[in-house]
Amino acid sequence: MKEFKRTLVTAALPYANGGVHIGHLAGVYVPADIYTRYLRLQGRPVLFVCGSDEHGVPITIRARKEGITPQQVVDRYHNIIKKSFAEFGISFDIYSRTTSETHRQTASEFFRTLYEKGEFVEQESEQYYDEEAKTFLADRYITGECPHCHNPQAYGDQCEKCGRDLSPTELINPKSAISGSAPVLKKTKHWFLPLDKHQSWLSQWILSDHKEWRSNVYGQCKSWLDMDLHPRAVTRDLDWGIPVPVEGAEGKVLYVWFDAPIGYISNTREILPDTWQTWWKDQETRLVHFIGKDNIVFHCIVFPAMLKAEGSYILPDNVPANEFLNLEDDKISTSRGWAVWLDEYLCEFPGKQDVLRYVLTANAPETKDNNFTWRDFQARNNNELVAVYGNFVNRALVLTHKYYEGRVPAMGCLTEMDQAVIAEFQGVKAELERLLENFRFRDAQKEAMNLARIGNKYLADSEPWKVVKTDPERVKTILNLSLQLVANLSIAFEPFLPFSSQRLRTMLGMTSVEWNRLGEINLLEEGKQLAKPELLFEKIEDSAVEAQVQKLQDMKAKSEVAAWKPEPVKADIAFEDFEKLDIRTAEVTACEKVKKADKLLCLTLNDGTDTPRTIVSGIAQHYKPEELIGKTICFIANLPPRKLRGIESQGMVLSVQNPDGTLSVITTDRKAQTGSPVV
Repeated sequence: MKEFKRTLVTAALPYANGGVHIGHLAGVYVPADIYTRYLRLQGRPVLFVCGSDEHGVPITIRARKEGITPQQVVDRYHNIIKKSFAEFGISFDIYSRTTSETHRQTASEFFRTLYEKGEFVEQESEQYYDEEAKTFLADRYITGECPHCHNPQAYGDQCEKCGRDLSPTELINPKSAISGSAPVLKKTKHWFLPLDKHQSWLSQWILSDHKEWRSNVYGQCKSWLDMDLHPRAVTRDLDWGIPVPVEGAEGKVLYVWFDAPIGYISNTREILPDTWQTWWKDQETRLVHFIGKDNIVFHCIVFPAMLKAEGSYILPDNVPANEFLNLEDDKISTSRGWAVWLDEYLCEFPGKQDVLRYVLTANAPETKDNNFTWRDFQARNNNELVAVYGNFVNRALVLTHKYYEGRVPAMGCLTEMDQAVIAEFQGVKAELERLLENFRFRDAQKEAMNLARIGNKYLADSEPWKVVKTDPERVKTILNLSLQLVANLSIAFEPFLPFSSQRLRTMLGMTSVEWNRLGEINLLEEGKQLAKPELLFEKIEDSAVEAQVQKLQDMKAKSEVAAWKPEPVKADIAFEDFEKLDIRTAEVTACEKVKKADKLLCLTLNDGTDTPRTIVSGIAQHYKPEELIGKTICFIANLPPRKLRGIESQGMVLSVQNPDGTLSVITTDRKAQTGSPVV
């Protein structure tokens, strides 16, 4: 593999329309941070850039819904995202934004260069136009009836009920989401990047020259290239974005997919105004994009085509894209509230940034979708971070304080057992480097944890708490070697768990961390005073994870209720058919559960006659018997009797089925005479 002088690491620009959730972290930001921290530890020149993606239609839709400006929307979320990343330890060299002046200038210059080189093609097409609002409509601003499932609220780009991709012209009875009026088709001109022109070199560059890319990345690129590429619009009719910098383009902005990746360049330019071109135009720079699988095509095909068309930029050397992370066996969905947000996690689990980093790396969806559950989060913390890593560190330090007042004892003669442990440790550095260089972060973290397992086993096998009674000199060697292993752990885990690694170095009195010393057994000098040991990790109780699971379920139920729409009205019936139903009121005088039937209650009613009426109803999961006694309810009186669990039921209690599936018995809002007809 070619040796480079420097590495430019980019992480996908998060969209400033909401916060960052664990799917984003696992897919992009944690692996990017691990890799960057590793390169820094090695002393290799690296620059880590990112920023908020702040243009596009979803921003304008949210602004319109909230009655504020798009700028106010992106300001809010940019600050939330930036703060969360900083608190979580994502070590960007710069986190900027695409509404900055530097970005506007950089994106405009990039477009002008391609425009003047004749790299675009102009095409005229018909698009929907809102004559009342006097604006062309983005696909998401058009609603209508889905031609497939007949959902009346389908969008111009997708029906969220049946999941089909759509084009606006497919909708039945389309309407503008802005004014509600019916839009008309109107001609408009746009500029397109002819990706088909780049098909040949892209095929060679990806399929022949980069077979080392992850199988999921390579496979998705091959699929697109096999289907042949087509021109893609780089401009659109919108008033939020970077204005197209050519005459005759009034009212048009750069399409967000074209504008956003240029943010990597503008962010570099912002932090290094005098030397940014070294990082983007010198062939001795290695460019690595960390992204999720939904961005593979843009970063492996579209953005490289843009860079190649411009002519002076380097191309990405690798794009280690991850697949998706599911949550509790379900797809993460922000619209349904099915997500774990980083800013909320940091508030609810203070000081536990490394726990989430560890679990997300352990479950990293590196080549296929993976799953996050709160129970696994708890288990990995309690059984690995606490019981393995934290336990070894704590035992080594506590024993040193107990026997030697917290000073590193002298190393004596090494036994065969000691030599074997040292050999295991010294072999870890090369394996960690091999895995990290190949973007196998999940396996690399597992290898780092194996160091702690080796240390735990060494202490358990050598039993210094017993040996101290018979051979105190031997204990000095055992604890010296154990402390050297602990010091090694503070280096090995630095890319993965930076917060706990720093705390551990503080306890050890280590002022620096040097990757090239990983595997050495003289990291702590004899006689060095250690600080009082503290627990690196603490157990997470059942109540904490149960609260998180309940929070998810509550949010999901809330979103389902908000999204609920009534079923279509059934076919008309004759009024005479309705008149056949005898619906009456009755007072519930007694109620009890039906034995061996979880769903059934047996109600005794006073329906105004001299004979009590018995009705068996499937509402036991929604009401306790005592909740119904004394209520005046509505029931159908003229149904033929029917035996349920051996009880003759003489009618049907009327209930409403709520969007969340619960039932509400129909009662009268004012006092009503029992037996009165419902009319």
